[in-house]
Order: sequence, then structure tokens, then C-alpha cells
Amino acid sequence: MLLQAENVLRARPWAVEDGHTAKKLAQLGLLVVVFGIVYGAVMGSFGGVFGQRFWQVVFSAIKVPLLLMGTFALSLPSFFVVNTLLGLRSDFSYSLRALLATQAGLTIILTSFAPFTLLWYVSFSNYQGAILFNTLMFGSASFAAQWVLRRFYEPLIERDPRHRMLLRAWLVIYAFVGIQMAWVLRPFVGNPNMPTQFLRQDVWGNAYVRLVNIIWTFIGG
Repeated sequence: MLLQAENVLRARPWAVEDGHTAKKLAQLGLLVVVFGIVYGAVMGSFGGVFGQRFWQVVFSAIKVPLLLMGTFALSLPSFFVVNTLLGLRSDFSYSLRALLATQAGLTIILTSFAPFTLLWYVSFSNYQGAILFNTLMFGSASFAAQWVLRRFYEPLIERDPRHRMLLRAWLVIYAFVGIQMAWVLRPFVGNPNMPTQFLRQDVWGNAYVRLVNIIWTFIGG
């Protein structure tokens, strides 16, 4: 698995080359799940890991891979339609492997940030600050993963420049879905002063408005 992770981070052809597609997709998906569980467990350790907080660690370990794979799965159909409309459906198999490999890369990078998250937790006890710090970690991992994605997508762009536009479309779709999915699946950090629960009772709502409110509260507005 570590060798596969290195292949992904170095954007080696293993992940996207033809042959054994189903096996590669399964291996890439497994990377997302395993590394997502690791970061999720760390993410849920805010406020301790004993008593009821232990269940927050378990819930977050489940929900981070669910967030990443769920966002990927929900974003894929519309991206497939856009590929078809532009007459690039024949390249979709390669695109699928490249996108899932990037998803694996994002999760690996995110897990590498886990020590920073633990350091933040032992240094600060502010719950809103913990949410914002994890948001920063996800944002930083997503930004770094774009380098992996561009390296995987280079052959497609060289073949047809329209793939550059499709790549931008994917980033917009993925970000839009991902932010809302994170809101629906909250809490990931879990407020130590509230009962531990897998999902909040008010599951639905506008994630973007809530994020602005959290930032405003954190800076003392």
C-alpha cells in the first residue's frame, strides 16, 4: 500500500495506464478509505479519546472517507455528462482513474498533516478554532492535490486542450459538493460540551452561511 501511495504522489503512470482498470480503481479507493480513517480518527480526538469522546473518534474515522468518496461519487455523474456533451466521452475512463488517483493523493497529503492537527489540539482548546484549523488542513491538502491532478491530466490536455476546461469544471463541481457534504455529515470534530452523535439533528442547511458565521465568531465579531 505504501508503494501505491508513493506512485500516486509521484503521479506515476501506474494509476492511469490501461489494463486491470477495476483492480486499480479498487486499490485507489482503498487508499482513500485507509488514509481517510487515519486522519478522521485524529480529527475526532479533539477534547480527548476516553468515555463518550471515544465514539467521536470512531465516528470521524468513518465519516472522513465517507465524505471524500461520497463527494467524488456525487460529482462524477455531472462530470460524465459534460465530457459527453463536449465529445470527450472516449477519454472518460482515463479521466476516472486520474480523478480517483488524485482523490487518493489528497487523502494521503491530508493524513500527512495529522501531526499538525494533534499539535493544534494540545495547544488550543477553542472548539471553533479546531473546526477552522481542520478546514485549513482540508483546503491545504486539496490545493496540494491539484499538482497531482495536473500531472495526471497532462496527457489528456496535450491530446485535446478542451480537457483543461473540463479540469476546471471538475474542481468547481467537486468543491461545491464537498463543502455541502461536509455540512451534512457534521460533526467531524465534535463539541466536547455536547453529547456525541454521528449526525446533527439539523442535518440540512446552507454550509456557506454557516462557515462565514464560524469565522466571524472565531475572530470575535
